This record gives sequence, structure tokens and C-alpha cells, in this order.
Amino acid sequence: MIPITIDPELKKRWQPATLGCIQCEVTVTQSSEALLSEIDSLCQQLCDTMTIEQIKQKPHIAQTRACCAALGKDVQRYRNSAEAMHRRILQGKGLYHINNVVETNNLVSVRSGYSLGSYDLDKLQGPVCWSVTGQGVHYQGIGKDAVNIEFLPVLKDELGWFGNPNSDSTRAMITEQTHRLLLCVFGVDGTSDLAAVLDDAERALKEYCSAVNIERKIIEG
Repeated sequence: MIPITIDPELKKRWQPATLGCIQCEVTVTQSSEALLSEIDSLCQQLCDTMTIEQIKQKPHIAQTRACCAALGKDVQRYRNSAEAMHRRILQGKGLYHINNVVETNNLVSVRSGYSLGSYDLDKLQGPVCWSVTGQGVHYQGIGKDAVNIEFLPVLKDELGWFGNPNSDSTRAMITEQTHRLLLCVFGVDGTSDLAAVLDDAERALKEYCSAVNIERKIIEG
């Protein structure tokens, strides 16, 4: 696995910060009916058991909000990706269909409540560090213009910032040309159930994305 660390400054400001990582080779295609069916079943389960008002109380969503707020982010205005997907589902809007890797990422995120990021490993350069940004930092977001990433825990490599629990940049986005994947679970409350979430992600990547040469690691510092 490529070198991945957590910036001591992030650990100082949010001690439980932990990353769950999977590196593997995948085949990117349109999502299968089986994957979309699993997503639909999960969405229906959420609609049957949760209200929009309860989303913020889901443990990992609540902790992600707390982490970002502690770093200085306005979490009422800038929602983490797991929270945003829950809201779309409960508003009856469903999730976007992009490709099998993105859908697998979203499936695991919605089921667990963790925000996840999936990145094209060949678009990254050098070691990766999970750090905290300062004021006025932006990057080109997926499906968006410049995204405000100030005061957030953000992944960076030698080329700059590329991913965080709220939204990812276009630089390392998953496309049909992606062959090597880095999937990150943004843990904000220690290791807790990260191993089980990685189990679920590995199962889904094998089943729906033909994942091979899988490496896993939980990074605490």
C-alpha cells in the first residue's frame, strides 16, 4: 500500500481521527442490477426506519459533524457526504448512478454512516497525508465549481489537496479508465467498527467491481 499518514496537527485537534484504507485493482463499469438492487433495498430500509431529523443523530454522521465543527467548519452549511446522501434518500431523490466503484463507495457509506472517498491511485503522486486545511482553500469539486475546503480534514499528496469527508476533487475521481483504487473510510471516532466496515467494502468491491490484489490498513497516526 502507498504510504499514508495522519498529520499530527489533525490528531492534536481531533484525537480520534483514523483512516480505514483499501488499495486494490478494479474494473470500472456501469453498476450491475444486483448492486443497484442492494442500494435500493438499503434506501427503502432507511425510509422505513429514519426521519430527516434523525440523520444528525446517526453515530458516525454525528461524529463527523463534530470533528468538522471542531476544526472550524460551519456544518449547518457544509454537510458531510454521508449526511448529504441520507438526506437525498429520505427526500425521495435517490442516489446518483455514476459507475460500480462510486456506487459501491456510496453503498458502504450509507450503510455505515461513515463518509468514504474513492480515488484513482494512478492520479496520485507520492505519499498521502490526512491533514487539516486553513482559511481560503479551494479545489475543483466533482460536478461543482470551486469547492470551499477550508477548516476540513483533507487528504493531500505531492500535487495538493484531493479528498475529504464532504466532497472530493476532480483530479483523482473514478472514471472508466481507473484501474487502481484507493478507498478511504474517514474515521472520526477511533477504530471502533472500522474493521467491519472494511470487511463490507472488500466484500462489495470483490462482488461488484471484480477487485483483486486487495490490501487493507487501519491508520491511527
